[in-house]
Amino acid sequence: MFSSRGGDRADLAGGTVGLPQIERARTSCAARFAVVTSAEHEERDQAYDQAREQDDAELRAALTRVLGQLVREEPAARRGDDLMPVLDAHLGVTADTLPVVVEPVPAHRWADTDIALAAVAARDPAARLVGVGGGDQRHHSSLGDLMAHAEWGRFRTGQVDRLNVATGPDTERATVAFGMHLFHHDGSPVVVLQRTGNPQHGSEPRLEVLGAEPDAVTSLLSELREQAMRHSVLWRQVVSFSGSPYERSLSGVTFHHRPLVPAEHVVLPEGTLEQVRAHVVGLAEHRDRLLAKGQHLKRGVLLYGPPGTGKTHTVRHLVGATSDTTVVLLSGTQMVHVAAAAQIARAHQPAIVVIEDCDLIAEDRDHHYGGGPSPMLFTLLDAMDGLDADADVVFLLTTNRAEALERALAQRPGRVDLAVEVPLPDEPARRALIELYGTQVGFSPEAVARAARDSAGTTASYAKELVRRAVLLAAVDEREPGDEDLVAASAALQSDSAALTRALLGSTDPAPRGRS
Repeated sequence: MFSSRGGDRADLAGGTVGLPQIERARTSCAARFAVVTSAEHEERDQAYDQAREQDDAELRAALTRVLGQLVREEPAARRGDDLMPVLDAHLGVTADTLPVVVEPVPAHRWADTDIALAAVAARDPAARLVGVGGGDQRHHSSLGDLMAHAEWGRFRTGQVDRLNVATGPDTERATVAFGMHLFHHDGSPVVVLQRTGNPQHGSEPRLEVLGAEPDAVTSLLSELREQAMRHSVLWRQVVSFSGSPYERSLSGVTFHHRPLVPAEHVVLPEGTLEQVRAHVVGLAEHRDRLLAKGQHLKRGVLLYGPPGTGKTHTVRHLVGATSDTTVVLLSGTQMVHVAAAAQIARAHQPAIVVIEDCDLIAEDRDHHYGGGPSPMLFTLLDAMDGLDADADVVFLLTTNRAEALERALAQRPGRVDLAVEVPLPDEPARRALIELYGTQVGFSPEAVARAARDSAGTTASYAKELVRRAVLLAAVDEREPGDEDLVAASAALQSDSAALTRALLGSTDPAPRGRS
């Protein structure tokens, strides 16, 4: 036991031990315990890591077995074939080691490209067209992506997607929207993925080509461009850029029936129609002689005059009289496509580009907002100037405001080389117009002459509306129209209350008969 005296001493097991010795013993014992504890923890951690690695390895192995079972071990439960073996077998090499060549296709040339590709592929009796399964993810994936993910069975052969597109005012074609063509071109195997654009997925129409020989790919694409132009559905068609959902259209290009307006239905001052026809139709008929003498074929014709005098009617006659031409119609908001229209005309000669109310884009610089020229004006001028001299293309322009046109457009040779006025009809012309629109009605010559005399200062539109109202008056009374209906319709249109109507029909006479 410890003594309270004699310093730091204690009686322990028959001997005396000082406090320093006790502390050294305690420290040594703790050190031995710490060594033992650290070693146990290290062994325990190592055992835990080994167990975790073993568990991870077993999980990976299990997942691999499941994936292998889903992808490879149950072919009977999955439709289609693995994509890569099909491509490898056709190309004779590992397909995903070959470069992919991309050929963009303008939307309005999609039908042309489909026709060309089908024709070229058909030369190979063993040619195949296969679809690609995989849902909407296909549209997000390039051909390279399709091959990269095909290893896991994501993309397999499937049905061919089709897209109906217009090829004329009454015809359409079921084009390949997403499909792979496997065939030989000049003896070399090629694969062509044909795909339409999808705005929802931000993709554009294109072809993606694989070939074991790079020269064969280059040759194929060159021939496809040539064949697409040769078999273009735009040849000798009348088209516009309206993109109406109720008309036959091809990516915004709408096909129209060619109007048939005989010359006797066009009422113009004597010699006017013959002059315009000679420049538009007659010049084209003698194109070979002109070219042989070094004369240019491109030309611009401007028809100007008040609204409703028959400028558009004259254009319809010219379009119908040139059945072997490609015609592009532009008006209103469609004028932003003037550059595309010129490209179509240049590629599909002989051609006519019709721009109605061209003053909307070719106004004089002083009339334009801010005093500067309209950007579309430069586009129009570039389109007209950019054609080769031997290009058989006519720019047929109409305007109600010749004075507002840019001087460079109206005066410089090579842009507009014939300007023809379409004036208000005189009395003989008005009489001819009423007779024309009343052909199936049978008004007497006296009634027609009176109506023509009473309608001074009016237009062809007025004459057409006059006859329609006369027929309507008789229809309301359930009888056949006669002279009295023509007289009554004329009186109604010439009344004070119809002043605005006359103005909207193109009349320039502000005062009806009897007014001072």
